[in-house]
Amino acid sequence: MSNITYTPLPSNLMWNEASPEWLSKGDNAWQLIAATLVGLQSVPGLIILYGGAVKKKWAVNSAFMALYAFAAVLVCWVCWGYRLSFGDKLIPIWGKLDVALEQKYLLKQAFAGAFPNATMVFFQFVFAAITLILIAGALLGRMNFHAWMLFVPLWLTFSYTFVAFSIWSLEGWLATMGIIDYSGGYVIHLSSGVAGFTAAYWVGPRLTKDRERFPPNNIILMLAGAGLLWMGWTGFNGGDPYSVSTDASLAVLNTHVCAATSLLTWLILDISFFGKASVIGAVQGMITGLVAITPAAGVVQGWAAIVMGLCSGSIPWFTMMVVHKRSGLLQKVDDTMAVFHTHAIAGCLGGILTGLFADPHLCFLFYGGYKQYVGLFYGFQNGHVHDGLRQIGIQLLGIVFVVKVNVIITSIVCLVIQLIVPLRMSDEDMEIGDEAAHGEEAYAIWGQGDRLHENSRFSTYNDVEDPGKKTKGGGNVEMV
Repeated sequence: MSNITYTPLPSNLMWNEASPEWLSKGDNAWQLIAATLVGLQSVPGLIILYGGAVKKKWAVNSAFMALYAFAAVLVCWVCWGYRLSFGDKLIPIWGKLDVALEQKYLLKQAFAGAFPNATMVFFQFVFAAITLILIAGALLGRMNFHAWMLFVPLWLTFSYTFVAFSIWSLEGWLATMGIIDYSGGYVIHLSSGVAGFTAAYWVGPRLTKDRERFPPNNIILMLAGAGLLWMGWTGFNGGDPYSVSTDASLAVLNTHVCAATSLLTWLILDISFFGKASVIGAVQGMITGLVAITPAAGVVQGWAAIVMGLCSGSIPWFTMMVVHKRSGLLQKVDDTMAVFHTHAIAGCLGGILTGLFADPHLCFLFYGGYKQYVGLFYGFQNGHVHDGLRQIGIQLLGIVFVVKVNVIITSIVCLVIQLIVPLRMSDEDMEIGDEAAHGEEAYAIWGQGDRLHENSRFSTYNDVEDPGKKTKGGGNVEMV
């Protein structure tokens, strides 16, 4: 017998109660970082993008809609949203109602990946939150904030959880059929685009003069938000293999290649047809590229990412610049940030192109089995045309399902809220904007932080009495 010396593992790799055998410290660390990157896309990313992209009088309201949604979704998510979306199956589109708050549950291994449920709950939360914040983009400049406070938990509970369970849960009906949605092209972007457009229909339009002229109050600030959104997509798509894998690396690279290609395509079209390079247009092109690659990020090759970028920079450009101006319905619905084009159209496009370009081997790396994940182009190439056609059919079925769910549920949610509070602010309040909604303004016009409308009737926090004024008790009010 040979003498074999066993070297014990370093202390930092030894198993213990806080670091069980199934836990991968590297995967867990990356998953938390990826979740944080996605969270930064919303807070502060979309907060400052919205705050800079709207008219000055709506900067506070637009930013606050995003901040409120982020906080409200988290509380709803741990109390019931996560288990409805990823818990045990109740029906093919919904999980069983339960909380995600007890340590016995949170410290167990998640349904996928070598990390605990607590990590998965947080990771999935930031995706749910950004979906609501994207919907807000269609409603900026007129929605009653109290109505928005009701809309967020209701829509999360009865729309987002349906779609998330159906497509992402291991027991969801579309998941078991074999739909490919790598990181949320359907669950997040198609859903938010359709829901935002539907909600905009029910809320009604901005003031006519705001629709005709709605200049960004700070394009540089808007670009800072767009930059956070772009870089945050590293976590958005790179976190969905649930491991620090080669597929995660490919997803990250494809994401940025597609976004850059889409931005350049949109920019070239703007210059060709309008004669000027628009920075706002470039941001739109960046977003459509990021959206389109999302369902495909880790299951397509690099050349396909470039083709998808060319499509996402041109087709949504065409629907926004040409079709929108000729469509009575699109003209009627006031979609402030063009969420329908940048997320619904780009999300549909990404889902269909995924069905064409999905590489069977890359699908194996992501899903852990070949099954029938075959893009149509590879079906022709490998003699599996039936599987390729089937994949396209499932991708199209997913689009129909997501659109129907969001149109119906969003409409019901808006009609219910309308029975409680008005969906739209009054015309008088819309003339004023932030100060009417919140009693606060984004920018001081003069002095050391003094507001233009000092001691306005709308303010509750910023107004102070003059030093010389007497209080009821007869003393002077002291200025600190």
